[in-house]
Formats: sequence, structure tokens, C-alpha cells
Amino acid sequence: MKRMIFTAIAAGLILGACVTNPKDPNKHTKQNAAAGATLGAIAGAVIGYQSDHSGGALRGALIGGAAGGALGAGTGVYMDKQEAEFNRQLAEEQRRNQIEVERLKNENLKITMNSEISFAYNSAQLTPAFHNTLDKVADILNRYQRSSIQITGHTDSRGSAQYNQQLSEQRAQSVKYYLADRGVDARRIVTEGRGESQPRASNNTEAGMQLNRRVEMLIIPDKNIQ
Repeated sequence: MKRMIFTAIAAGLILGACVTNPKDPNKHTKQNAAAGATLGAIAGAVIGYQSDHSGGALRGALIGGAAGGALGAGTGVYMDKQEAEFNRQLAEEQRRNQIEVERLKNENLKITMNSEISFAYNSAQLTPAFHNTLDKVADILNRYQRSSIQITGHTDSRGSAQYNQQLSEQRAQSVKYYLADRGVDARRIVTEGRGESQPRASNNTEAGMQLNRRVEMLIIPDKNIQ
């Protein structure tokens, strides 16, 4: 059985061996494909071994690895395209440090919105100037519907912890309501507030507090995208 597992891993690694260049613009897709290939190879080997103790493990590893790699690549391609859309449409906002677009290792996309320009001071009301930016976000989310969206509000440490928690929740909900008004299915969106509990920087400086006042949007791809 151990030998079979080693065979499976080797098959997955062979199928995922193309992930070598860190500057490759499609590295996320290839990394996801490699991970899927390895997991698929192990699963295929186990099934093959159970049905045929001789060559079944190797055949199962190769078939499972190919299927797993294709599945992983599908998710990677889907998120590659969506990330490119956000970077293109929000290029000006990123240049002004109003928004950050980040691709996470698990294929999720994280969009961080600076609350200094997205909300009125000490309020959960979206500023009119930020509507155009959220319109762009909503348009992309409507065209890439195979994902769920988690919106989290954060504050600095000024004021009471209870007040900051409430404000962070209300700001996250305001973003959800706006996106839903622009056609994004509200069932795709969940919100939460973290108050002052997860700072990005020290609250001892104004610059640090400004970084901590934010709303983060996590875009999570559906499973089994091919």
C-alpha cells in the first residue's frame, strides 16, 4: 500500500511538473492544476488498488491525476480571468491606494477597500464618490457568478470595542446592500464585522489607524469549476 501511495504522488508530481517559473503570469492556474493532479493521483491510486492489486494503482493514479489536474486548472483559469478584470477595471483606484486586489494561495481573491474614501466619517453610509467603484465591482461579480462573497468590516481602536464592532458590521452590510441593488444575488454574500480585533498596523499612529479602517471582500470560487 505504501508503494502504491508513492506511485500516486510521483504520478501527480509528473503531471504537475510544469509549475517551475515564478514569473509565469499563469502560475496560479498551474499551481492549482499541480495540486489537483497530486490529490487526484492519490485518490485514483487508492481506487485502482482496491479493484486491482497489480497494475490498478498505477492506472488509477494516472487517470485520477489527469482528472484532478484538469479540475484544478479550471478553477485557476476562472480566477485568473476574474483577477485580470478587477485589475483592469480598478487600476485607477489601485493607483490612488483606495483599493487593493490580492490573489491568495487558495485561489480566493481579496479586495481591500480603504474606508477613508468609501464611507463618511464615523458612519456606515457609503460616500457618493465611491459608488462608481462599487458599480465596477458589481459588474464583474455579475459576470462571474460561480463564486461566493464574504464581506468583513474592520475599524481602528478609537472608541469603545462595542461601538467599533457595530460600526464594522454596519459597513460590511452597506457594501452588501449596494451590490445587491446592482444585481448581485444577495444569497451569494455573507457579511461580518471584526471591529478593532484584527488590525493591519499599529493604532499608535494616524497612518496605522487609517490602514486598520477598511472593508475586505473575499471572493471564493465554487467547487468543481471545470
